[in-house]
Amino acid sequence: MTNQVWRFLKNQRRGNAMIEFAISFGLLFPVLAGSFQFGYSFFIYNQMQTATRSAARYASLLLYDSMTETPSDAYLTAVQNMVVYGDPDGGTDSIVPGLTPENVTVDMAFVNEAPREVTIGIENYRADAVFKMVDFNTKPHVTVRYMGRWTE
Repeated sequence: MTNQVWRFLKNQRRGNAMIEFAISFGLLFPVLAGSFQFGYSFFIYNQMQTATRSAARYASLLLYDSMTETPSDAYLTAVQNMVVYGDPDGGTDSIVPGLTPENVTVDMAFVNEAPREVTIGIENYRADAVFKMVDFNTKPHVTVRYMGRWTE
């Protein structure tokens, strides 16, 4: 082959890399975006699970100052702040972005007119995972036995 033919064939292949990249990017981007979406959603869920678990431990030992299954405002606020901020006194930055005390539910179960179990849960929380909003309804929730003191 002469040099002119060789140059002609070489010039014909000039855009192949761009086309191959465009085709492979069209296939790889959804895979990478889906992996990121799943990973970030799993991370958020894990953060909420850890926060509810530690708040449930805290609530199970906190003085329960109500005579009914409806917690007092002080008890409810302390437990909700523990879930959201990691501190019963509250804070400014939530553990999970966008989580508020209004998303936290606290339910007390009584047996023989005494507190038996406390359930901490997160309801109606939406995580912004960049590509799509992920709903966490009634997840996570933790139930532990109440081991603290209570006022009669």
